[in-house]
Amino acid sequence: MTAAATIIGWGTTVPDARITNADLEARLDTNDAWIVERTGIHERRVAGPGESTASLAVDAAAAAIKCAGLVPSDIDLLIIATATPEQPIPHTGAFVGETLGLNCGSFDMNAACAGFVYELVVGASMVQMGYNRVLIVGSETLSRITDPEDRTTAVLFGDGAGAAVLAPTKDAPGLLAWDLGCDGSAAGILEVPAGGSRLPSSAQTVADRGHYLKMAGQEVFRRAVRAVVDSATATLGRAGVDASDVAWFVPHQANGRIIDAAGHRLGFETERTLVNIDRFGNTSSASIPLALFEAVEDGRVQDGDLVLCSGFGAGMTWASALVRWGAR
Repeated sequence: MTAAATIIGWGTTVPDARITNADLEARLDTNDAWIVERTGIHERRVAGPGESTASLAVDAAAAAIKCAGLVPSDIDLLIIATATPEQPIPHTGAFVGETLGLNCGSFDMNAACAGFVYELVVGASMVQMGYNRVLIVGSETLSRITDPEDRTTAVLFGDGAGAAVLAPTKDAPGLLAWDLGCDGSAAGILEVPAGGSRLPSSAQTVADRGHYLKMAGQEVFRRAVRAVVDSATATLGRAGVDASDVAWFVPHQANGRIIDAAGHRLGFETERTLVNIDRFGNTSSASIPLALFEAVEDGRVQDGDLVLCSGFGAGMTWASALVRWGAR
């Protein structure tokens, strides 16, 4: 029997610095009530001087390795999910692996806000191929690509990282089913248009603010709810599980209204939905692990619980995964 993959260690980190809604009120045409009503966010964490996607990834990964009772040399493969890499070349994993003292292969993947679920599925596949310890990390510094003058995006995004160590198991706990997808026709509704091979960096792209996130908010909302519902439903169907059997729904923390709408359509009450967007904002590939592992640490998620993670992001990507929690 081929071994499944389970999470044996986890870790998270967020910067100390906060930007509250009151801070945004002081410089933008917005207010706390407007932000909370439309997003559910009260504050978000932002990377300070000396902090970066790689440094946040290192902190979360080190915590995950320690939680698993391992040392860096035990790790066989490192995968970093990020939409805000340390730099274009080399990949962020090179910096993270060097700092941690890893001696293994590594690569980055960019599935935007669906990134952690993507790397969970890819990492689990690598475990089935024979890797014993796969370290996956979702790390973002979205504050570095958010236009501080655009109130539609400046209120949304924050920074943070979450990591997990995957290992083989022949018992019930582990990854049970998943669904991955992308609709490239919607690539333009959430993007950073400049800085790549299609539109290289120039004085003009900087003047046009083309290196900041651009978002068509209403279209993102409409497509996101449908993507989460369809992907989560497909995953439950593949596992032969009803929504009523799931202990915890862990959606990508993009927007409180999206979370509520998707949860309602899927049949998840607020009591079974893990939400921390109010304190961290949208941290892209870090948001699902931040919400999940916080609930593991405080005891809400228990061994044997069925946990459904579902994310969506630029591309437009989506991903869902059903996990039977049981780390030991």
